[in-house]
Amino acid sequence: MTRLLALWTKETLALLRDRHGLAALFVMPIIFILVMTMALHDAFMPGAAIDVAYAIVDLDGSPHSQSLARRLDKTGSFRHVAAPATTDAASSDIRAGRYALALVLPKGFGERLLTPAGADGQVTESLTLMVDPTLNPALQLAFRNQTSAALGMLRADELTHSAGKLFGLPTAARPAERDWPDEIVSIAVQNDRSIRPPSSVQQNVPAWLVFAMFFVVIPISAILITERQQGTLQRLAAMGVPFRDVLLGKLLPFFVVNQIQAVLMVAVGIWGVPLFGGEALVMPSGVGLFHCWLVAAAVSLAAVACALLVASLAQTTQQSTIIGGVGNILMAAIGGIMVPKFMMPGTMQTLAEWSPMAWALNGFHTVMLRHGDFAAILPDLVKLLACAALALAVATWLNRRQTA
Repeated sequence: MTRLLALWTKETLALLRDRHGLAALFVMPIIFILVMTMALHDAFMPGAAIDVAYAIVDLDGSPHSQSLARRLDKTGSFRHVAAPATTDAASSDIRAGRYALALVLPKGFGERLLTPAGADGQVTESLTLMVDPTLNPALQLAFRNQTSAALGMLRADELTHSAGKLFGLPTAARPAERDWPDEIVSIAVQNDRSIRPPSSVQQNVPAWLVFAMFFVVIPISAILITERQQGTLQRLAAMGVPFRDVLLGKLLPFFVVNQIQAVLMVAVGIWGVPLFGGEALVMPSGVGLFHCWLVAAAVSLAAVACALLVASLAQTTQQSTIIGGVGNILMAAIGGIMVPKFMMPGTMQTLAEWSPMAWALNGFHTVMLRHGDFAAILPDLVKLLACAALALAVATWLNRRQTA
């Protein structure tokens, strides 16, 4: 025990001397949390308005074309701006970046609203959607779908009005614009009760916390490789200090660093994000908070163990920086850190199940969003602890092979 205390003291002093490394471990994830939380604020809010502007070029000027414009405006999903007079003006505006979409309603739109294409032997001019080519295709599709829905409701009202006239029913001069109950409200399903759906801060705080915890690969590998190059590890081995004790000596100080990271990142989510206009992070209480710490502890063990493995694989600090940095970015990219997993295609979601960062993020979400109990987080805890054990075993084997 005395030997371990001495090793822990040595590692703590070495860690405290690297002030730039410590700053990177704490400042970088704070910046990521604030930037990504605010950037993705609306993406995690069901029914939030999309800040994409559109215009309607009404070449028909009929009551029906005006009604369609009002229906689109009432959805509120896209931002309606003043309409240009011609398609050429709309094209110029899109090129200038004034708006991204322009819907052109052709002349005769209202007269041929209920006439199928080609039914009377005349060519029916289609509605035209002018699009900024840099606009996300998903947003283009969303606007097309909203236009189709509004057009369908307009036709339904017009058909109802025409049928009433045909059968001699009392009708208004113009069909009323009905508000159909087409809004869908999302409700998060949890183990105990339903509260509001996950927000951007609930995605980004645990996501970038996990990334920051795994980022300890840089300082750990730098310290271990420097000790190997300076002969410190050889002298410790000559003194009869097993390499597993050396690894344990490095484990505790960085485990403590990871826990400080967790407390700081959660504090940023609770008090820092609201200062920039975002929502405050909602943390579980009681036993749920303990389950959060269990996940954080398992993540820390896996992160430090993987860092020790990288340090054992690399021969120089440059190699460890490349291996550790690229490895972290790849695990984050496929693990739902940089891009939420639900936004990925099916193949990538399957691949994400092999990323330790995905296990970590899922563990946090199970507790924070679904209020899961210990049994719910156990599969992710087992995966993380197994990853830690395997990484430490391989690191120990590599060191024995190098010193043999």
